[in-house]
Amino acid sequence: MGKVGRFACIFTPMALTIASLVCLIIVGLGGTNKNNSDLNNLYFFRANTTDIVVKPEDISKNIPHNPLTDAIINQTTAAAKEALDVKDFYHVSLWNYCAGDFNNGTDKVTYCSPRKNEFWFNPVDVWGLNNTNIDQLFSKELRNGLNAYRVTAKWMFIAYVIAVVSTIVEILVGFFALFSRIGSLATTIVSTISSFFLIAFALTATILYSVLMGSFNGALKKYNIHGSMGKNMYVVVWLAVAFSFGAGLFWLFSSCCCSGRSNRIKYGDASGRKGAYERVDSPYGHREGPAHFQTGPGYQTPHHGMPLNDVGQKGTAYEPYRRVDV
Repeated sequence: MGKVGRFACIFTPMALTIASLVCLIIVGLGGTNKNNSDLNNLYFFRANTTDIVVKPEDISKNIPHNPLTDAIINQTTAAAKEALDVKDFYHVSLWNYCAGDFNNGTDKVTYCSPRKNEFWFNPVDVWGLNNTNIDQLFSKELRNGLNAYRVTAKWMFIAYVIAVVSTIVEILVGFFALFSRIGSLATTIVSTISSFFLIAFALTATILYSVLMGSFNGALKKYNIHGSMGKNMYVVVWLAVAFSFGAGLFWLFSSCCCSGRSNRIKYGDASGRKGAYERVDSPYGHREGPAHFQTGPGYQTPHHGMPLNDVGQKGTAYEPYRRVDV
C-alpha cells in the first residue's frame, strides 16, 4: 500500500474526528442567541411554567403591603406570575438559560442569561423566590437535589472542555499519522482520551437532567411546573460520541495496518530491479553436444569451479536458472 492508500486509510478517522468536533461546537452554541430558533431548540432541560399555580399568600412577603399591592395579591395566578416575572418556559443549556413565552402556539425566547462557566440552573434565584413562602415550601425537597446538581454540573462542564480540547489535539496529531504508523498510534492515544471524556460528558448530562426532571415533576407538581429533556441536544451529544468512538477504531486500525510502503517485488527481487533468468549447465557434467564423462574412484565433475561434493550442502544448492539483470 502506497502513500495514496495511506491517505485513504487516514481520511476516514480524520473525517469522523472533525464531525465529532462539529457536534461539540453545536452543543456549546445552544442557547447563545435568543434570536436564533435553531440554537434555542438546543437545550438539556426545559421547565414549563405555563400553568403555574401560585397562591397570593405565597408571594405576600415579596411585595410591600398597600392598597394597590393588596389588590394585585388578590388577583389571578397570571398576576402572581407577573409579579414574580415568571416566564412560560425556561431552557437550560451548557453556559446559561433562556426564557420566554408562548406566542400563538409557538415558543418565543425573550431573554438569555449571560454565559457562565460551570453554569447550573437555580430556580430559586431565577424565579426570585428567595424571600417568599414558596421557597420555604419546596426548597427542602429540592435542596439536596439542587446541591448535587450544582456539583455534577461543574464536573460535566469540565468534561466537555477536556473533550473539546483533546478532539482538537487529535486532529492536529492526526496529520502526523499520514507519514507513519507511529503517528497513528499517538493519535489513537489522544483519541482514547477524547472519547473517554466525551462519553463521560454525555452520560453525566443524560443522567443528571433525567434526575432533575424527576425532581421537578415530583416536588413542583403541586405548582403545575413540569420538567422535560431536550431531544435535539441529546441527539447531537450522542452523535458526537458515535463519531469519536468510530474515529478511535479507525485510528487503531491505521496504526497496525496501512503502512504506506509500496510492494516493489518484481520477478522475485525485493530491490525492484527488472531482470530475467537463463538456464545454467548441470553440475553433473551435461554439456551441449556429446556428453563426456570420466569415472573413477573419488572423481567429481567440476562446474564453474564448484566441486560436486559441495552441491546440496547449505548455501550451495543447485538452481537450474540464474538471474541476469536487464
